[in-house]
Amino acid sequence: MKARSGAPGARILAVADHRPARSVSNDDLSQVLDTSDEWIRERTGIAHRGVADAAESVVAMAADAAGKALAAAGVDPAQVDLVVLASCTMPTPIPGGAARLARLIGAGSPGAYDVNGACAGFCYGLAAAADAVRAGSARYVVVAGAERLSDWLDWTDRSTAVIFGDGAGAVVVGPADEPGIGPVVWGSDGDRHALIQVPSGGHLEMDGPAVFRWATTSLAAIAEQACDAAGIAPSDLAAFVPHQANLRIITAVVRRLAIPDVVIADDIVSAGNTSSASIPMALTALQAEGRVAGGDLALLLGFGAGLTWAGQVVRVP
Repeated sequence: MKARSGAPGARILAVADHRPARSVSNDDLSQVLDTSDEWIRERTGIAHRGVADAAESVVAMAADAAGKALAAAGVDPAQVDLVVLASCTMPTPIPGGAARLARLIGAGSPGAYDVNGACAGFCYGLAAAADAVRAGSARYVVVAGAERLSDWLDWTDRSTAVIFGDGAGAVVVGPADEPGIGPVVWGSDGDRHALIQVPSGGHLEMDGPAVFRWATTSLAAIAEQACDAAGIAPSDLAAFVPHQANLRIITAVVRRLAIPDVVIADDIVSAGNTSSASIPMALTALQAEGRVAGGDLALLLGFGAGLTWAGQVVRVP
């Protein structure tokens, strides 16, 4: 029996995003909810969030982001061997969206599958893509995170309606002579599955205080493990790109990591919590703003419903 041989390493070749044209401000929400701009900013750090329109489906937003990433990478869509779509807000369980995403970006008939790791889903998909390239199962992989959380919210519940947003981000992963995507550190805690959930026939529910306590006491150790797996110290990082769940969570984790000179992604201020889309969207924003440069080391760290978490150190494209 033969075994395939792949590239010595894998790296992110390009990253891009799709942001809904409609942006909803805290003041907009205060017109329909018992809330205020000050109340929302103090508890979450959010000022605006994108809300998708009828044409901006999960797959359509993913396709826009992936198409931009392919163009930036200079990779012909026909060269894509695998498409991974991370999402927890597909409108129906069957079929998944990855095959449609592949068709929309002109990738022909590559391998295609969906990942529902909630807010950690993008990091799960990125790990699978890197492994596929190194194992020789694929040469070029598109990994997209896309969400329409607005479809699953109770817009009269201020505990969730003020937090979540819509959008998509995508990367192209390809071969490299040296590793550009570090080993993934991941895990789960099914005993806490009810902290963030959508009950059958219901809307998204979240025990915010419990999630906050878990994240602020657990994530710094996971971040350190991801750095250790990559053979670096947290102080070697140029950027930290955590899931954009809550600015207070991010600040607490950064304080525990003691990385004051590292660029910290803060896309949550303008995009809200976009679940699996948040990390590639935040990385795209840092790149567009010139806050990171190609070759910089960045720690990606996703965490959320399940509970699930995953993180890896990458070279910025």
